[in-house]
Amino acid sequence: MNMLKRAWSTQHPVVHLLMAGTVFVMLTQSMSMPFLAIMLSETTAMSPAEIGVIIGAGPLAGMVGGFLGGLLSDLFGRRKLMLFSMLLMAAAFAGFVVTNDPLILLANSILRGLASSFFGTVSKALMGDLTPEERRFRVFANRYLAVNLGFSIGPMLGAFLGIAGSGFTFVLTAITYLLFAGLLGYFCKKYRVGDAADRQSEKPKLVQMWQVLSRDAVLLMFVLGGVLLVTVHGEMSVTLSQYLRHNIREGVALFSVMMSVNGVTVLLVQAPLTRWAERFTLFRRMVGGALLMAAGEVGFALSEEWSWFIIAMIVFTLGEILIVPTEYAQIDQISPPHMRGTYYGAQSFSELGNFLGPWAGGMILSAYGGPVMFLVMAALAVISLAFYGAGRSLYEKKQRRLACPVSAD
Repeated sequence: MNMLKRAWSTQHPVVHLLMAGTVFVMLTQSMSMPFLAIMLSETTAMSPAEIGVIIGAGPLAGMVGGFLGGLLSDLFGRRKLMLFSMLLMAAAFAGFVVTNDPLILLANSILRGLASSFFGTVSKALMGDLTPEERRFRVFANRYLAVNLGFSIGPMLGAFLGIAGSGFTFVLTAITYLLFAGLLGYFCKKYRVGDAADRQSEKPKLVQMWQVLSRDAVLLMFVLGGVLLVTVHGEMSVTLSQYLRHNIREGVALFSVMMSVNGVTVLLVQAPLTRWAERFTLFRRMVGGALLMAAGEVGFALSEEWSWFIIAMIVFTLGEILIVPTEYAQIDQISPPHMRGTYYGAQSFSELGNFLGPWAGGMILSAYGGPVMFLVMAALAVISLAFYGAGRSLYEKKQRRLACPVSAD
């Protein structure tokens, strides 16, 4: 109990609110968004391809929106953009149930993708603003846990109540965002956080921000490494299911079990693994995470029985648990304080891997089969370390130059 009280007291109240709000928002969102395709097929005359375009437009817009949101938050302040993005998300979720027009639904999906990426990027930046550097890794790990907790509870609760995928859940999600926005606005105003004017440093100009961003080779290396790891993760969640369906007895059921194992492993192991990993440097955590993901992919390639696939998924998930908060912490470490949002936004370009993974994985699966696909993805996970290692080396050289400036005689 004392440990829990100490952990609670060491974090800013707004950080606690963001964590709690993330759980409840993800809980209601997981009752609605995974079932959007089903709802649209029942309430509209659109074809599966048209529905796929509408749903896919959101994540595609979010890839750009994360960068744009981070940049705007550094220019105009975290609080305003967070609250605005939450109001947009509330409107978008409600919009899915008030129209059947394909173009409006497409615009609605794009709006949701942009607003969601705005909020995700800006909330991480605000957490970084309010947390001392030595505790940020654990904060980012707890945020990752909050997201998984909401998505683990939501579908089951929605199914139990008989409301999963109904229009009511979309309206409920919209109401949750409105309530969360109200609470967050009150607490941010109370503690005077989230506005650009509150920062000690002068607001950067757009031209200056672009000059810093475009010349930061460390950031580029980290983003490229992130693209490769997200590619591996994107393949795991899409083409793995196709391989299991056609090659393993009761493969669809196995995939469902593996997804549940993934979520349960995160909930059970994330906290102790995060505490244990804090004794190592950020790069060593990345090495451990990438190698575990690679080992999981090799396990998929060699598995033929349910038990081996499940063990491989546990190994893969352990790598995922290490990598997600470490990526955030690395970006946080290299970002200038007045440009933290912009740097987090730039990291969102690694989401390109969520397109490359299913696309490249699907091509390899069709041409060479599942085992080759899994081994290629394992190789990509290992290759990503070359980019992270290069970025870390460049960052350390830069820090040494700043610590030991050349003096003029």
